[in-house]
Amino acid sequence: KKKKTPRKVKHTKAFRKSAGKELAVDPSFEFEKRRNIPVKYDRELWSKTITAMQRIEEIKYKRQSHHILQRMKAAKKIQKEKDIKEVERDLALIKSPAAGLKKASKDKTSEVEMEAEDDLDSTNLEMTPSKVKAKEVAKIQEIHESDHEMEAY
Repeated sequence: KKKKTPRKVKHTKAFRKSAGKELAVDPSFEFEKRRNIPVKYDRELWSKTITAMQRIEEIKYKRQSHHILQRMKAAKKIQKEKDIKEVERDLALIKSPAAGLKKASKDKTSEVEMEAEDDLDSTNLEMTPSKVKAKEVAKIQEIHESDHEMEAY
C-alpha cells in the first residue's frame, strides 16, 4: 500500500495547519513541548504549574476561536459575492415573465398621466398653437355629445 504525505491528506492536523485552517504559529504551543529535564518534586511548583496550564489553555482557546471567526468573516464575504453573481446570472429563473409585462404597462400609464399633468400645469401662454387647437376640438366634441343626450330625454 502506498504511503501518503500527511500535508496532502485532508483529515490530518498537518494539512489543516499548512492550509491555514487551524492556528499553526502561537507562543502557547511552546509550553506543550517535552522537556527531558528531571525536576525535584515541589508541591508549590506543581500547583503553580497546574494553574499556569489552565490559564494557557484559556488563552489558546480564545486565540483559536478568534482565528476561526476571522476565517468565517472572510468566508461570509466570499459567499455573499458568489450569491450575488448567481442571482444575477440566473435572474430569469427568479423573475416571472408576467412581471415584465406588468412593469411595461405601468410605465405606459405613468407616461400618459405625466403628459396629462403637464398639460394641466402649463398655462395657455406656454401652449403651442397645436395644443390649443387640440383642446378646442375636444371641448367642441364634448358639447356636441351633451346636446344629443339632452335631446334624448
